[in-house]
Amino acid sequence: MGIRKIGIIANSEKENAVHQSERLRDWLVERGVQVFLDEETAGMLDLKGGIPRDRLASLTDMIIVFGGDGTLLRAARSIRKSQVPLVGINLGGFGFMTVINLGDMFNAMEMILKGDYQTSRRMMLEASVDGVEHSALNDIVITRGSLSRMVVLETFIDGKYLTTYKADGLIISTPTGSTAYSLSAGGPIVKPEHYSIIITPICPHTLTNRPIMLPPEVTMTVVVMTPERGVSVTLDGQDLFELRSGDRVMIRKSPYDIHLVDSPLHDYWEILRTKLGWGGLP
Repeated sequence: MGIRKIGIIANSEKENAVHQSERLRDWLVERGVQVFLDEETAGMLDLKGGIPRDRLASLTDMIIVFGGDGTLLRAARSIRKSQVPLVGINLGGFGFMTVINLGDMFNAMEMILKGDYQTSRRMMLEASVDGVEHSALNDIVITRGSLSRMVVLETFIDGKYLTTYKADGLIISTPTGSTAYSLSAGGPIVKPEHYSIIITPICPHTLTNRPIMLPPEVTMTVVVMTPERGVSVTLDGQDLFELRSGDRVMIRKSPYDIHLVDSPLHDYWEILRTKLGWGGLP
């Protein structure tokens, strides 16, 4: 059947977003593809008929995201209940999920429209904060926020005590997020299709507190033991909630997965090597 209906989401704050969105829309329409724009993108192009982002997936076979990883993360959370694949087109900067560069856009899309592409299935995390469920594709981070001292976090796995972290914070990451904040804090790189939960402490007081990889079936509970106010939890670096002493954050694998379209022109190892500046073959 092929791809006949495509949605476009663009980050209005990114330079070139309007121009590139318009170029791709016109290119797709010329090839008989029906294009739907989310409300923000339609507004940028001075067009009517923009679709609310949480409805875009129900109308399309695929969604293209113009921006960086942050734009894709926001889009992923909004369409997480669907199986519609996301294509990330990088408008510059450093991105592990927006794997198609502007120079490759039309060549890559030509292959994708022909069905010559693969998707990778990415697990998400779900966090219960004050009894409200929130989702994250990259990570859930509990930090000291405005405090000048370390936070104290009691941690349990499936109800069994693990340890009490005294640190600047704690990163609970998916494999997709293993190349984000977790990597900066000394966490491992995990191939994104792998299903696991990664715990990485940020500047721990006890140097033997090292990153841990857990199976995806576990439920992790973090209890804030710091008496002062100022501790916070963020999801994908975008949604922030303040925590108080005694608050509990329950984290587990989300029932929803995200399907990201792999670059049809570059493999994962090439992208990883390029993004991290590793040397090539001698």
